[in-house]
Amino acid sequence: MKTFKDQVAVITGAASGLGLAVARKLSADGVKLALIDIHDEALKDIAASFSTEVQTYCIDITNELQVKNAMDKIVERFQQVDILVNSAGITGKTNIKTPETQTADINKVFDVNFYGAYYTSKYAIPYMLQQDYGRILHIASIAGKEGNAGMLAYSASKAAVIGMTKVQGKEYAETGITVNALAPAVIRTPLVEAMPKDQVTYMTEKIPARRCGSLEELANMVAYIVSPMNSFTTAFTFDLSGGRATY
Repeated sequence: MKTFKDQVAVITGAASGLGLAVARKLSADGVKLALIDIHDEALKDIAASFSTEVQTYCIDITNELQVKNAMDKIVERFQQVDILVNSAGITGKTNIKTPETQTADINKVFDVNFYGAYYTSKYAIPYMLQQDYGRILHIASIAGKEGNAGMLAYSASKAAVIGMTKVQGKEYAETGITVNALAPAVIRTPLVEAMPKDQVTYMTEKIPARRCGSLEELANMVAYIVSPMNSFTTAFTFDLSGGRATY
């Protein structure tokens, strides 16, 4: 069985929050990192803090050509792509009902949350097929399964990510590639901290555990999902919800 040693992981949204936590965990397990984020200075600040080889790529994941070029450069540098974790995401405007939403905001959230994950997986899969192995994980949200009132753009975009996961997982179930999603409830990240307090309270009160999840808990679960040990489960959405999700 393959191990994490000398594998290469592409992680989006890697400069902070979920992406950074996942990068630190995988690096500790021996994985080489190709870190993607739109915030160049933040990427440079963290690049020297890992125990394995790291390359950073400052691109806009909503730009398909930039994503394609970055994936080509990653493979040119590392000769392989074993893992893709799509953790880049935005909430858009929250705590508002449908008539108050703006089309431009809906489009922006879909561009990052759905199209960003679509582009990276679109251009990573052909390289994974060449080596008959790959692990793709799209970070979705419990909001994509249940919907959060006041978060139309975010909930709908994460539902689209879950739908894409089911399709891609089925498309490559007979190869060595698995495609799964993770649906966290509230995880304390800068993204959550920037949300209105009322919105965070609304989401947290739905969690039977009565607390937010931690970045460490999320990173540990991600590490299993993208590991060689998880070879049979695909097209599935894992929950990390403190008891909120019961299906």
